[in-house]
Amino acid sequence: MITEVLTANQLKKEAPVFGQLSFDNHEQVVFCQDKDTGLKAIIGVHNTILGPALGGTRMYDYKTEWDALNDVLRLSRGMTYKAAVTGLNLGGGKAVIMGDPKKIKTPELMKRFGEFVHTLGGKYYTAEDVGMETSDMDTVREVTPYVTGISESKGGAGNPSPVTAYGVYMGMKAATKFAYGNDALSGKRILVQGIGHVGEELVRLTSEEGANVVISDINEERLAEVSKKYGVDIYRGNDLYSETADIYAPCALGATVNNDTINRLKVKVIAGAANNQLADENIHGPLLQKKEIVYAPDFLINAGGIINVYAEIEGYGREQIIAKTENIYNTTLDILNRAKATSITTNAAAIGIAEDRIAARKKQQ
Repeated sequence: MITEVLTANQLKKEAPVFGQLSFDNHEQVVFCQDKDTGLKAIIGVHNTILGPALGGTRMYDYKTEWDALNDVLRLSRGMTYKAAVTGLNLGGGKAVIMGDPKKIKTPELMKRFGEFVHTLGGKYYTAEDVGMETSDMDTVREVTPYVTGISESKGGAGNPSPVTAYGVYMGMKAATKFAYGNDALSGKRILVQGIGHVGEELVRLTSEEGANVVISDINEERLAEVSKKYGVDIYRGNDLYSETADIYAPCALGATVNNDTINRLKVKVIAGAANNQLADENIHGPLLQKKEIVYAPDFLINAGGIINVYAEIEGYGREQIIAKTENIYNTTLDILNRAKATSITTNAAAIGIAEDRIAARKKQQ
């Protein structure tokens, strides 16, 4: 009898989905490919106990298909917690399309992707995310009703980015109050990493309140544009994480709080728009707690976007969108206080609230 010992890489190939560290009892993972348009996409449906899964489509030039799979698994899980902790009757889902949006994105590719979304029969609603525009969602809407974030002229709630930024702003102010005793951002030094649609709006909101905003991005043209527009400084050093500041606001891709950066951070608050900011929540959450850095859970404070697009499903208006987004302030404070009172991380406190809500709904079914 020969006993075969598999290496880690072989195990990864043997169990490409269920064996992933990011797989967390996802209900469904759909791989989509179309040769004619060049579409390669993955849709992850994490949980639909509270309602249909809703989450944006991210288009990104991933280095490997494993990176794309890991991203969609982590992002869809985060959407479940985001909807649950915000009190929305939605589940968590996400989609990724592999490729550079500037090079391969076409109306034909977007329609083909929409057709794959349609095959799920409303179990998953898509929306705008990194690498996407409202016009792309309008294109998807031509082939399926299971899309949100379409243009206001077409009856949608429009671009969710400003509302997402407003929610991050509310969460940042709550975390600032927890850390400093008041929520004033005036005079605070804020490092904003990533100035896409959401990052730029956050720069506007914080700079208008009188914060000393410093921006960082890989796009030099965007840096110059945003710096001039809002009168903020551009970071020109080579180690952003070692900069002394009051608040670090990661607004690009995730995992910037990791083994390499966490010991260099010299801030009192982390509050940004990026998803999955903690490379490993079980390791880096406790490390932030030990360093007494107040971490506003990303899936909570960046929930303004899902609140905005959920309006298209539920049919509520702009006033309710803003009211629900402003409530992120209160929820953030509640979670930070709960974490302190129970000596757990803020991330664990937020996940606990979300899981309690899901469990309660499951008992009713």
